[in-house]
Amino acid sequence: MMIKKMRYEKWQRQTALFLGSQTISLFGSSLVQYAIFWYLTLETKSGFIMTLSTLFGFLPTFFISPFAGVWADRYNRKRLIVLSDGITALSTLVLFLLFLAGRRSIWILLATSAIRAFGAGIQMPAVGAILPQIVPEKELTRINGLNGSIQAVVMLVSPMISGALYQFAPMEGIFLIDIVTAALAIAILVLLLQVPTHEKASQEQVSAYLQDMRLGFRYIQNHAFIKRLFLYFSLAFFMAAPVSFLSPLQVARSFGDEVWRLTAIEIAFSIGMIGGGLWIASWGGFKNRIHSIAAAIAVMGLCTFGMGVIPDFWIYLFLMAIVGLFIPLLNAPSMTLLQEKVEEDFLGRVFGVQSMVASSMMPLGMLIFGPLADRMAIEILMAVSGVLLMVVAFFAFRDSVLLEAGKPEESDKQR
Repeated sequence: MMIKKMRYEKWQRQTALFLGSQTISLFGSSLVQYAIFWYLTLETKSGFIMTLSTLFGFLPTFFISPFAGVWADRYNRKRLIVLSDGITALSTLVLFLLFLAGRRSIWILLATSAIRAFGAGIQMPAVGAILPQIVPEKELTRINGLNGSIQAVVMLVSPMISGALYQFAPMEGIFLIDIVTAALAIAILVLLLQVPTHEKASQEQVSAYLQDMRLGFRYIQNHAFIKRLFLYFSLAFFMAAPVSFLSPLQVARSFGDEVWRLTAIEIAFSIGMIGGGLWIASWGGFKNRIHSIAAAIAVMGLCTFGMGVIPDFWIYLFLMAIVGLFIPLLNAPSMTLLQEKVEEDFLGRVFGVQSMVASSMMPLGMLIFGPLADRMAIEILMAVSGVLLMVVAFFAFRDSVLLEAGKPEESDKQR
């Protein structure tokens, strides 16, 4: 009993350290991301610039993700996370020095976003694959949901702080905070977090690098539920581009370009995500994880449609909060499903492909919706994308392959 308790306390402590380090890093990064995004929004008010911002912020993640997935399976995952945090901190330091020197070009901000996206592409497969090394399988849904709430708290606090700093302090001050928080996060990972190297990384690599990559794609090809899950995710991410990236521009054009309004939509979304994360952590979602995923897409579609047709700003904020509430119902069950079903040796490569999906579909969506935002009302784009999201949810609810994969394991039924 005492040994079991010690093991229980150990995984809790290690999980707290890991999530704590990522929260600190995320806080600093969020300050910078909001500051850059608002600067571009308020200075240009251009759908074209928003499209470029999306492309620079996501495409590097897309291109590095398949390589990063292989790295996450071949090498120590903690070191990869440290590397990604270091890349982000270094890019912010360069931006800090350039702004001090009076170099405030939009292209510098876009280039910095690209470098930060490169670091994120290294980090995401490693984070998705390292959690099952720390957290017991039966606790994964709860921890994934709790992590979503923690991230939402950061998203709630950081736009308020970033908005205040943006108005009353120089941009260099925001950049400096990110550098300090990244250094602190790296120190926690290096000095305090103890995660043993997973089995494949501890062995001599007998297969060639590209062969490992091909094996990862073949593994996905041979598992129909992964292919179907990624297909619906691709469609959902594509259709979610307007609500994800054009809502600040819509608010600036239709309701007013005050910073408090842009801050308000981020706060509403974050409050929803906090509630959603706690909700999924305590409830766990529907017994069949696909029902949770499809329901989340359906509600997001309904709210996105509403944001396109309802002219009242406060109702708009309420709908944004509901979108945030259902994001954890989409993210936590899908991540847990992959962590449970995918063999450990392939987790990094599967999450690498998932990162490719997440980083490519929204930019592709913005290639369509962004230029259209300069030619028609964003409200129309919101309404259309909302309807299409509900169509995606309808087919996900009826997909027999996904529904079979989403059924709980026998051990879960007995608990």
